[in-house]
Amino acid sequence: MTSYEATVLVVDDEQEITELIALYLQKAGFDVYAADNGTQALRTAETLQPDLILLDVSLGRMDGIEVCRMLRQGPCADVPILFLSCKSEDRDIIRALSEGGDDYITKPFSPSQLVARIQAHIRRRRTRERNPEEQASSLSFPGLDIDFLSMEVRLNGELLSLSAKEFELLSVMAKSPKRVFPLEELYRRVWQTDSMGDTRTLMVHVSNLRKKLESDPARPRWIQTVRGFGYRFCPAENCEEQTS
Repeated sequence: MTSYEATVLVVDDEQEITELIALYLQKAGFDVYAADNGTQALRTAETLQPDLILLDVSLGRMDGIEVCRMLRQGPCADVPILFLSCKSEDRDIIRALSEGGDDYITKPFSPSQLVARIQAHIRRRRTRERNPEEQASSLSFPGLDIDFLSMEVRLNGELLSLSAKEFELLSVMAKSPKRVFPLEELYRRVWQTDSMGDTRTLMVHVSNLRKKLESDPARPRWIQTVRGFGYRFCPAENCEEQTS
């Protein structure tokens, strides 16, 4: 029996794209399944329980955004979802990631880059699942509590609903308070691969995290921007934002 590295569900209504992706993923050792519409994708995902879902934004009657939203409400709530799209406008990326996507890759794409991104997401998830003892601790700041074992964050006692990537971003920065993380480094830490010069995915996730964490996202208290460098976690109220 063939031993596969992981199972990937590819959802795209362009057969040539699906076949190309399947070819590269199979060469990399993945077991690949395909769906060409939203209904089939939801049904296959529920039955298959894949390790990762590669999802095209444009699928016709039910687009990829709606499929992602429904997947996040079901048994694939914590499965990495990578969007694949010819749409590269910021508003499209923001919409896709705000609805539960973990990453966003634009067409045309490098097959080797795509394989690397998929491997990184699966490796990150499995590391988290296999080594819970490394996260069996917590951090507490005035008004904010982070539990690495349960992956729960409470703000003033209220449980926040964070995606896996939002939790990982907060965790990485909170473990090194006041340290400035350059965009590329923060991307590598959370996505386990290079951003290839496009850090918009990271910036959208930070924006979404701020909307849940900050009382005034326009004037963030916890996650601050150090212009020209990156982001830092600020645990003290008198931690002045560096804007130059």
